[in-house]
Order: sequence, then C-alpha cells, then structure tokens
Amino acid sequence: MALADKIREDLKKALKQQDKIQTSTLRLLLSEIKNAEIAQRKPLDDNKTLDVIAREVRRHRESIEAFNQGNRNDLVVQEEAELNILTEYLPKQINREEIMAAARQTIDAVQAKGIRDKGKVMSQLMPQLKGKADGKEVNDIVSQLLAHE
Repeated sequence: MALADKIREDLKKALKQQDKIQTSTLRLLLSEIKNAEIAQRKPLDDNKTLDVIAREVRRHRESIEAFNQGNRNDLVVQEEAELNILTEYLPKQINREEIMAAARQTIDAVQAKGIRDKGKVMSQLMPQLKGKADGKEVNDIVSQLLAHE
C-alpha cells in the first residue's frame, strides 16, 4: 500500500473514531500532498510523499520552538500532538551516533579534506539518511567533523 493511501485509510479511521486532532492533522497532510502532486503534475511516489511529511514535521518543530518562546503552552501542546501523529509516517529516526558513523564513512569515501568539501559530503550523505534524520542535525554533524579534518 502506498504511503498516501495509508494516510487516507488512517483518516477514515480517525473520522469514525471522531478524533479531531488526528482528523485535522491528516487532512492538512493530505492537502499538502495534493498540492505537491499538482505542482509536479503527477502522483507522488513514496519518497516524494516522505519529503512532504518531513517538511510538515520541520514546520511543526519550528512552531513548537516559536510558541515556547512566546509562552503559548496551549499551542505547544496542540503542535506536539500533531507532530506525534506526523512522525508515525516517517521511517524510524536514527540517533546522533549513527549519523556520525555514516558521516565519517562518507567523509572517508569522498576523501574530504576540510570544510570546503562539505558539499560533496552532504550530496552523498543526505540520500542515505533521507527521512531517517533531520537535515539540520546532519549538516551540523558534518560541519563539526570536517572542522576537525
């Protein structure tokens, strides 16, 4: 079953259970997927659908951070609930040590000599970690490792 189809099925279940948060979150997600399909003029494959989900997860994390700074705990709770629903559709996230190991392996493979080779490393590493790790965290780790090269 395609990822978008699974989301549609989960939306039907949420509607039957009258789960308002899950229903609104999944409707928003399906809307974003539909917008991406319209922009591409073709249905999305699972990888592109994962990109849309990852983008929504990133937006929610940024919103949580902003609401925390603004002392809006009511909105933080809502965003966290929606974030938990969205993360169910992402592959299992890898931890910092696994990212570092993959980054070191890629640095060795492309024979990166310093921070100026960061583009080479990132272009090889990100497809491997797509959906499994936050791009900002990967970028920080690669920068840190290359600074010590």
